[in-house]
Amino acid sequence: MKRSVRPELVEGRTRAVCAAIVVAGGIGKRLRSRVHKSFVPLAGRPMLAWVLDALEGTREVDQIVLVGHRKDLASAKRLIRRYRYRKVDAVVPGGDSRMESVSCGLKVLPPSVKWVLVHDAARPLITPALIRATLRAAQRSRAAIAAVPVVPTIKQARGGWVVKTLDRKQLWAVQTPQVFERRLLEWAHQRGMRNGAAATDDAALVEALGRRVRIVLGSDRNIKVTTPEDLKVAEALLR
Repeated sequence: MKRSVRPELVEGRTRAVCAAIVVAGGIGKRLRSRVHKSFVPLAGRPMLAWVLDALEGTREVDQIVLVGHRKDLASAKRLIRRYRYRKVDAVVPGGDSRMESVSCGLKVLPPSVKWVLVHDAARPLITPALIRATLRAAQRSRAAIAAVPVVPTIKQARGGWVVKTLDRKQLWAVQTPQVFERRLLEWAHQRGMRNGAAATDDAALVEALGRRVRIVLGSDRNIKVTTPEDLKVAEALLR
């Protein structure tokens, strides 16, 4: 079911060139938390605050759009006021999937935005250095993603039997941030919606257009917090 995008907090940053869309709609079932994932305490602060800190501290990022669960919008606005985030121009409800949520964020960007950075709120250890590196790569190639080489041996299987062993030298574990030229990302989303795509990241939608995506070396610290064990690791790294 399609949902209209109704910004809950909009100040208007008409000269923004690079905007970040933070996807924060996860409910965090595997975390076994009483609050949704983005607001789970991490080293004394909500997980989302660590992400917004990094984006606020990156000079190249002009604007932040936060896309969250409909029930979390009031909490998000309180967090923004509490920590005095100046770059967050809009807080909008997301859709039924990650792809729909990013589309909701795209719809509220001002016309001046040329580059769009997409980041998952569940990756709280993102750094300004990685944000800048990914943005620079995208500005040269129109699309770039952070990723790290796969370390374990990976096997392709079918019906419980190994089909083949994949060459791990060619395999990368994808992270966020992912940065795209705005027109390219909007085109990718529009086509993905028409084709009923169920992409788990935005780069896959761009790849479906036949466009190349540049890889930027990410960080093993840039983990995605999914389980209580991940939360402990993130806290240890932050401390």
